[in-house]
Amino acid sequence: MEFTIYLAGQIHDDWRKELRDKAEERGLALNFVGPQEKHDRSDSIGEDILGKQPGKLYRDKAASDINNFRTEVLMQKSDIVISLFGESYKQWNTAMDTSLAIAMNKPTIIIRPESLIHPLKELSNKANVTVETIDQSVEVLSYLFE
Repeated sequence: MEFTIYLAGQIHDDWRKELRDKAEERGLALNFVGPQEKHDRSDSIGEDILGKQPGKLYRDKAASDINNFRTEVLMQKSDIVISLFGESYKQWNTAMDTSLAIAMNKPTIIIRPESLIHPLKELSNKANVTVETIDQSVEVLSYLFE
């Protein structure tokens, strides 16, 4: 059995690599997909495809259209969604992606530190599982193979 996991969350550090490496160490049959991890590419994709836009608003809208398309397609093809909420970055996209996954009835794991229990209480209530660490999320995934 093999699962595809959509990794939702900020793209500013290497948390995805850490999670992928830990799953690989355990020999879990998992494929990982997610948002564009190259921040500059994510921001410029609209203009890269559609050409120069007449201002920042239109540049962001063009990029958002294409990034949202990518998210929806890859999330629909995923079996599970893992969303990481951290301390360092604003988490608007993570919250949006997590809400989308829940609305799509995707089995969802939220990773969030103790300090975000209160602000994420509604999302945690709707997710299947909420954990505090990447290691705990890998343990949940491992349990699928027992």
